[in-house]
Amino acid sequence: MLAGKNVVLGVTGGIAAYKAAELVRLLVKAGAAVNVIMTRNATEFVAPLTFQTLSNRPVYVETFKLLETSDISHTSLAESADLVIVAPATANLLGKYANGLADDLLSTTLLATNAPVLLAPAMNPRMWAHPATLDNAAKLAARGVHFVGPEEGEVACKDIGRGRMSEPADILEAAEAVLCPSPLAGKRIVVTAGPTREPLDPVRFLSNRSSGRMGYALARAARMMGADVTLISGPTALPAPRDVELVRVETALEMQKAVKAAFGKADALIMAAAVADFRPAVSSDTKAPKETIGDQIALTRNPDIIAGLAKSKGKKLVVGFAAETGEADAKAAEKLKRKGLSAIVVNDVAEPGIGFESMENEVRLLFANGRGLALPRMGKAELAFEILKALFA
Repeated sequence: MLAGKNVVLGVTGGIAAYKAAELVRLLVKAGAAVNVIMTRNATEFVAPLTFQTLSNRPVYVETFKLLETSDISHTSLAESADLVIVAPATANLLGKYANGLADDLLSTTLLATNAPVLLAPAMNPRMWAHPATLDNAAKLAARGVHFVGPEEGEVACKDIGRGRMSEPADILEAAEAVLCPSPLAGKRIVVTAGPTREPLDPVRFLSNRSSGRMGYALARAARMMGADVTLISGPTALPAPRDVELVRVETALEMQKAVKAAFGKADALIMAAAVADFRPAVSSDTKAPKETIGDQIALTRNPDIIAGLAKSKGKKLVVGFAAETGEADAKAAEKLKRKGLSAIVVNDVAEPGIGFESMENEVRLLFANGRGLALPRMGKAELAFEILKALFA
């Protein structure tokens, strides 16, 4: 979303200004051209040279110094921007922006730009909770200004509450969401992700190698494309996507219950989770001795969650995933027909470097109408957008 975009990053005078350096690095890594505007107070926390080095561009502080040059005016940064981010955004900045004040280069740029604006507030929790600050934030939000944070936690002065600036990676994700087209606006999508764990006893369980990365990437991409997303996740170590309803489950039966509850109001179900096919017929409440546990394991089949829901899908889009080895397309096509799915996403996990626990994947989409689409190897975050584009074309 950020590749080739002109991003203006405003940095104001708060201790969180040091985090803005990492944000510049992430924006540049994502392919954006970053112009940094610092307030005079911000330069007391971080030297302009830091941002100049990271962005490989001049850093702008003084309005009147701009007027002395021939190639830039006090509004040219605003006019060329595809996105304006302010991180950190202090209470002072919110007050000036909400009330139309323009007494420095950053506030002038904010009033002069037609680009979307994303603010990442950072301040003492009592300052954020003050009615004046909340009123200013509400006024800006009503005008279409986007916000990320502030977060709950300990701030620099050791107070605890809502006031911490969001982490640079979260601000980057919010920036991508602001720039992302919204073809899925108004749709409710349920995504499942990760493995299930089927307990043998309080210590041991049956599971599989799914990391959940593909399902989490799909949930994040669907939200960025405008959908209301419910992510039903088995156990993973992945951070929750922003602005997504996350429902955590452990077992296949718990996942079935959660999916059924969410499916009724959904327009689509994308079942990317690797649900265990079997569970122990009996799960012990105490740890079984290792000498006997191998002789005691009897398995019972778990319900086929997606097949059961596909029977009553009506006009809903119901999409399955098939991780196969050998004759993957043929096996997936059989599952597509047998389960009554709208489409199935298949990948051959025997191929090195893709599938479980990897950062990349390569898939084919098979549709109930006979259409097929091959998507080449790419990062799972990028692949998620391509899958959603194909499913909702």
